[in-house]
Amino acid sequence: MDVLGVDACGPQGWVGIGLTDGTYAGSLVAPRLATLVERAAEARVIAVDMPLGLVENGWRAADLAAKALLGARRHSVFLIAPAPAWQEADYVAAADRCQELTGQRLTKQAWALAPKLLEAQSCWSADDRIHEVHPEVSFHALAGGAPLTFAKKTWRGQHVRRSLLAGAGIELPDALGEADRVPVDDVLDAAVAAWSARRIALGAAGRLPESPELDVSGRAVEIRF
Repeated sequence: MDVLGVDACGPQGWVGIGLTDGTYAGSLVAPRLATLVERAAEARVIAVDMPLGLVENGWRAADLAAKALLGARRHSVFLIAPAPAWQEADYVAAADRCQELTGQRLTKQAWALAPKLLEAQSCWSADDRIHEVHPEVSFHALAGGAPLTFAKKTWRGQHVRRSLLAGAGIELPDALGEADRVPVDDVLDAAVAAWSARRIALGAAGRLPESPELDVSGRAVEIRF
Protein backbone atom coordinates (compact mmCIF):
# COMPACT_ATOMS: atom_id res chain seq x y z
CA MET A 1 0.00 0.00 0.00
CA ASP A 2 1.09 3.58 -0.73
CA VAL A 3 -0.73 5.29 2.13
CA LEU A 4 -2.63 4.34 5.27
CA GLY A 5 -5.57 6.03 7.00
CA VAL A 6 -6.05 5.19 10.68
CA ASP A 7 -8.85 5.60 13.20
CA ALA A 8 -9.14 4.57 16.84
CA CYS A 9 -11.76 1.83 17.26
CA GLY A 10 -12.44 1.36 20.95
CA PRO A 11 -11.24 -1.82 22.66
CA GLN A 12 -9.98 -3.25 19.37
CA GLY A 13 -7.36 -0.52 19.30
CA TRP A 14 -6.79 0.96 15.85
CA VAL A 15 -8.05 0.25 12.34
CA GLY A 16 -6.20 1.14 9.17
CA ILE A 17 -7.40 1.31 5.57
CA GLY A 18 -4.65 1.17 2.97
CA LEU A 19 -4.68 2.55 -0.56
CA THR A 20 -2.50 1.78 -3.56
CA ASP A 21 -2.71 4.30 -6.40
CA GLY A 22 -5.83 5.72 -4.75
CA THR A 23 -7.80 2.46 -4.57
CA TYR A 24 -8.56 0.13 -1.67
CA ALA A 25 -5.63 -2.12 -0.82
CA GLY A 26 -6.64 -3.82 2.43
CA SER A 27 -7.33 -3.28 6.12
CA LEU A 28 -5.22 -3.62 9.24
CA VAL A 29 -6.28 -3.86 12.89
CA ALA A 30 -3.95 -3.77 15.89
CA PRO A 31 -4.28 -3.06 19.61
CA ARG A 32 -1.42 -0.54 19.47
CA LEU A 33 -0.85 2.23 16.95
CA ALA A 34 2.89 1.54 16.92
CA THR A 35 2.13 -2.00 15.72
CA LEU A 36 -0.06 -0.69 12.91
CA VAL A 37 2.63 1.80 11.87
CA GLU A 38 5.25 -0.96 11.88
CA ARG A 39 3.05 -3.20 9.72
CA ALA A 40 2.66 -0.33 7.23
CA ALA A 41 6.39 0.10 6.75
CA GLU A 42 5.98 0.63 2.99
CA ALA A 43 3.40 3.43 3.33
CA ARG A 44 4.69 6.88 2.35
CA VAL A 45 2.09 8.72 4.44
CA ILE A 46 0.04 7.65 7.47
CA ALA A 47 -2.93 9.86 8.36
CA VAL A 48 -4.34 9.39 11.86
CA ASP A 49 -7.67 10.59 13.23
CA MET A 50 -6.34 11.74 16.59
CA PRO A 51 -5.06 15.08 17.91
CA LEU A 52 -1.29 15.00 17.61
CA GLY A 53 0.58 18.25 18.19
CA LEU A 54 -0.12 20.00 21.51
CA VAL A 55 0.36 23.65 22.40
CA GLU A 56 1.43 25.08 25.74
CA ASN A 57 -1.35 27.64 26.29
CA GLY A 58 -4.87 28.20 24.96
CA TRP A 59 -6.90 26.05 22.60
CA ARG A 60 -5.32 24.70 19.43
CA ALA A 61 -5.97 26.96 16.45
CA ALA A 62 -6.50 23.81 14.32
CA ASP A 63 -9.53 22.76 16.38
CA LEU A 64 -11.06 26.24 16.36
CA ALA A 65 -10.61 26.43 12.58
CA ALA A 66 -12.18 22.99 12.11
CA LYS A 67 -15.21 23.95 14.19
CA ALA A 68 -15.66 27.13 12.17
CA LEU A 69 -15.43 25.18 8.90
CA LEU A 70 -17.86 22.40 9.77
CA GLY A 71 -20.86 24.41 10.91
CA ALA A 72 -23.55 21.87 11.84
CA ARG A 73 -20.93 19.13 12.27
CA ARG A 74 -18.74 21.31 14.56
CA HIS A 75 -19.65 19.22 17.60
CA SER A 76 -17.57 16.37 16.15
CA VAL A 77 -14.44 18.42 16.93
CA PHE A 78 -13.21 18.33 20.53
CA LEU A 79 -11.21 21.26 21.84
CA ILE A 80 -7.88 19.75 22.88
CA ALA A 81 -6.31 21.03 26.07
CA PRO A 82 -2.73 22.33 26.21
CA ALA A 83 0.09 19.87 26.80
CA PRO A 84 0.42 20.38 30.60
CA ALA A 85 -3.18 19.22 31.19
CA TRP A 86 -2.44 15.81 29.65
CA GLN A 87 0.37 15.27 32.14
CA GLU A 88 -2.08 15.26 35.07
CA ALA A 89 -3.01 11.96 36.68
CA ASP A 90 -6.81 12.31 36.71
CA TYR A 91 -9.68 14.17 35.10
CA VAL A 92 -10.27 16.70 37.89
CA ALA A 93 -6.63 17.78 37.94
CA ALA A 94 -6.52 17.91 34.13
CA ALA A 95 -9.72 19.98 33.99
CA ASP A 96 -8.38 22.39 36.60
CA ARG A 97 -5.13 22.77 34.67
CA CYS A 98 -7.06 23.32 31.44
CA GLN A 99 -9.14 26.03 33.14
CA GLU A 100 -5.94 27.73 34.19
CA LEU A 101 -4.47 27.65 30.66
CA THR A 102 -7.55 28.27 28.50
CA GLY A 103 -10.22 29.79 30.71
CA GLN A 104 -12.43 26.71 30.27
CA ARG A 105 -12.46 23.22 31.72
CA LEU A 106 -11.54 20.15 29.69
CA THR A 107 -14.61 18.03 28.85
CA LYS A 108 -14.86 14.45 30.05
CA GLN A 109 -15.27 13.33 26.41
CA ALA A 110 -11.93 14.91 25.52
CA TRP A 111 -10.23 13.45 28.62
CA ALA A 112 -11.42 9.99 27.56
CA LEU A 113 -9.07 10.34 24.56
CA ALA A 114 -6.04 10.56 26.87
CA PRO A 115 -4.62 7.01 26.50
CA LYS A 116 -4.88 6.93 22.71
CA LEU A 117 -3.94 10.62 22.36
CA LEU A 118 -0.70 10.09 24.26
CA GLU A 119 -0.02 6.87 22.36
CA ALA A 120 -0.50 8.66 19.04
CA GLN A 121 1.57 11.62 20.19
CA SER A 122 4.49 9.26 20.86
CA CYS A 123 4.23 7.69 17.39
CA TRP A 124 3.92 11.11 15.70
CA SER A 125 7.01 12.40 17.47
CA ALA A 126 9.01 9.43 16.18
CA ASP A 127 7.78 9.19 12.57
CA ASP A 128 7.58 12.03 10.05
CA ARG A 129 5.17 10.02 7.87
CA ILE A 130 2.37 10.51 10.40
CA HIS A 131 -0.08 13.41 10.01
CA GLU A 132 -3.20 14.43 11.88
CA VAL A 133 -6.54 14.38 10.10
CA HIS A 134 -10.17 14.80 11.18
CA PRO A 135 -12.68 12.66 9.26
CA GLU A 136 -15.48 15.23 9.19
CA VAL A 137 -13.07 17.84 7.82
CA SER A 138 -11.94 15.33 5.19
CA PHE A 139 -15.50 14.37 4.24
CA HIS A 140 -16.38 18.06 4.03
CA ALA A 141 -13.56 18.51 1.49
CA LEU A 142 -14.49 15.31 -0.35
CA ALA A 143 -18.06 16.64 -0.70
CA GLY A 144 -16.74 19.80 -2.33
CA GLY A 145 -17.29 21.90 0.78
CA ALA A 146 -20.96 20.95 1.11
CA PRO A 147 -22.16 20.29 4.66
CA LEU A 148 -22.98 16.69 5.54
CA THR A 149 -26.47 16.86 7.04
CA PHE A 150 -26.60 13.39 8.56
CA ALA A 151 -24.27 12.13 11.31
CA LYS A 152 -21.88 9.27 10.58
CA LYS A 153 -23.66 6.84 12.92
CA THR A 154 -26.98 7.16 11.04
CA TRP A 155 -28.01 4.95 8.12
CA ARG A 156 -28.23 7.91 5.74
CA GLY A 157 -24.98 9.40 7.00
CA GLN A 158 -23.06 6.17 6.44
CA HIS A 159 -24.56 5.71 2.97
CA VAL A 160 -23.57 9.26 1.96
CA ARG A 161 -20.02 8.82 3.24
CA ARG A 162 -19.51 5.46 1.53
CA SER A 163 -20.85 6.95 -1.71
CA LEU A 164 -18.48 9.91 -1.44
CA LEU A 165 -15.56 7.52 -1.00
CA ALA A 166 -16.68 5.42 -3.97
CA GLY A 167 -16.92 8.56 -6.08
CA ALA A 168 -13.28 9.24 -5.24
CA GLY A 169 -12.28 5.73 -6.36
CA ILE A 170 -12.24 4.15 -2.90
CA GLU A 171 -14.64 1.23 -3.22
CA LEU A 172 -14.88 -0.50 0.17
CA PRO A 173 -15.67 -4.20 -0.35
CA ASP A 174 -18.28 -6.02 1.71
CA ALA A 175 -15.54 -8.29 3.10
CA LEU A 176 -12.70 -6.24 4.57
CA GLY A 177 -10.71 -9.01 6.23
CA GLU A 178 -9.15 -7.77 9.47
CA ALA A 179 -11.64 -4.89 9.76
CA ASP A 180 -14.77 -7.03 9.29
CA ARG A 181 -15.74 -6.67 12.98
CA VAL A 182 -14.83 -3.00 13.33
CA PRO A 183 -17.78 -0.56 13.67
CA VAL A 184 -18.85 0.91 10.32
CA ASP A 185 -18.21 4.53 11.30
CA ASP A 186 -14.63 3.72 12.30
CA VAL A 187 -14.00 2.01 8.95
CA LEU A 188 -15.41 5.01 7.07
CA ASP A 189 -13.28 7.39 9.14
CA ALA A 190 -10.14 5.35 8.43
CA ALA A 191 -11.00 5.25 4.72
CA VAL A 192 -11.41 9.02 4.43
CA ALA A 193 -8.21 9.43 6.45
CA ALA A 194 -6.55 7.34 3.73
CA TRP A 195 -8.05 9.68 1.10
CA SER A 196 -6.42 12.59 2.90
CA ALA A 197 -3.16 10.64 3.24
CA ARG A 198 -3.04 10.27 -0.54
CA ARG A 199 -3.63 14.00 -0.95
CA ILE A 200 -0.76 14.66 1.44
CA ALA A 201 1.48 12.29 -0.53
CA LEU A 202 0.56 14.08 -3.78
CA GLY A 203 1.12 17.54 -2.29
CA ALA A 204 -2.54 18.41 -2.81
CA ALA A 205 -3.82 18.44 0.79
CA GLY A 206 -5.17 21.46 2.58
CA ARG A 207 -4.45 22.37 6.18
CA LEU A 208 -6.15 23.98 9.16
CA PRO A 209 -5.14 26.58 10.08
CA GLU A 210 -3.42 27.94 6.96
CA SER A 211 -0.53 29.17 9.12
CA PRO A 212 -0.06 26.40 11.70
CA GLU A 213 1.14 26.76 15.26
CA LEU A 214 4.24 24.86 16.37
CA ASP A 215 4.52 22.48 19.28
CA VAL A 216 7.49 22.55 21.68
CA SER A 217 9.51 20.34 19.32
CA GLY A 218 8.89 22.68 16.37
CA ARG A 219 6.45 20.43 14.46
CA ALA A 220 3.36 21.96 12.90
CA VAL A 221 0.11 21.57 14.84
CA GLU A 222 -2.39 21.22 12.01
CA ILE A 223 -5.25 19.18 10.62
CA ARG A 224 -4.64 18.01 7.05
CA PHE A 225 -7.40 17.18 4.59
